Amino acid sequence: MKPIVVDAMGGDNAPSVVIEGVRQALASGIPVELVGDPSLVTDCDDIALHASSEVIEMAEEPSRAVRTKKDSSIVRAAERVRDGHASAMVSAGNTGAVAAAALLRMKRIKGVSRPAIATTLPVPGRPPKILLDSGAMVDCQPDWLHQFARMGSVFTQVRYEIEAPRVGLVSIGEEAEKGNQLVKDTHRLLADDQTINFIGNVEGRDVLSGEVDVLVADGFTGNVILKTLEGTVQFLVGEIVSALSAQDAAAVGPEALGHLAPIASELNPDAVGGAMLLGVNGVAIISHGSAGATAILNACRVAKDMVERDLVAELSGAVAV
Repeated sequence: MKPIVVDAMGGDNAPSVVIEGVRQALASGIPVELVGDPSLVTDCDDIALHASSEVIEMAEEPSRAVRTKKDSSIVRAAERVRDGHASAMVSAGNTGAVAAAALLRMKRIKGVSRPAIATTLPVPGRPPKILLDSGAMVDCQPDWLHQFARMGSVFTQVRYEIEAPRVGLVSIGEEAEKGNQLVKDTHRLLADDQTINFIGNVEGRDVLSGEVDVLVADGFTGNVILKTLEGTVQFLVGEIVSALSAQDAAAVGPEALGHLAPIASELNPDAVGGAMLLGVNGVAIISHGSAGATAILNACRVAKDMVERDLVAELSGAVAV
């Protein structure tokens, strides 16, 4: 397959951490290349580097930055996918800019109204859940959410091999009449769609514990859910660690601590790699801004897997129905 292009300038710890993640990906047999500023990306003589002279910072307004910084690493990465030089792109940079660059350069899949960011929510001991949209489209229309549901269902089937993913619409109550007008109108569209396994409305408490595989929401609601979960997990892990002093750990015993280790590992966002931008004509993965080398490696793994499983073609078929 053609190489996966990774934005060397994206993320809080770029470019050193990104380069290390790319080295690990190459060592595992994944073809990868970098795009970034040669004056800043050093110690990568053995990795293909495509030059770019600009960097889109995390705090910049995404659409404006993509339009004005045409030689940025994010834009150049999207162009390499568009032009057929790369099979997929990975970036831990400005989320909105990655989504905007992918949309403007790769264009939408025919029939897609708006793209959506599909974020994997790990659930210890159970299959992960998919939340979309988690930030691409803050203001939505019912037909957009309808498409999100279809794309999320297909993505879950392809990525996690779940045959008939249970799709839930995020609302303030399980009853069909609950929610704002957007949710009510979307509920009617999803209830009439025989191509997805729609189980009805789901509430915030169902995000991790509910019997649902795909959670559909507008980008504003989805992003609030995502950031709330991230903050809660960080808080709880921090409290557990601080409570388990050396003396406490000895009292608890290695067996109990051994049970906590895999849970912490599953909840680590680096294990997921990143979120998938669905609806554009190419595979684009957006990693967390604080992504470490392991996250970059896993993002490359997911990108390779989605290219080999022809995710874009599967999504095209879903929206064409």
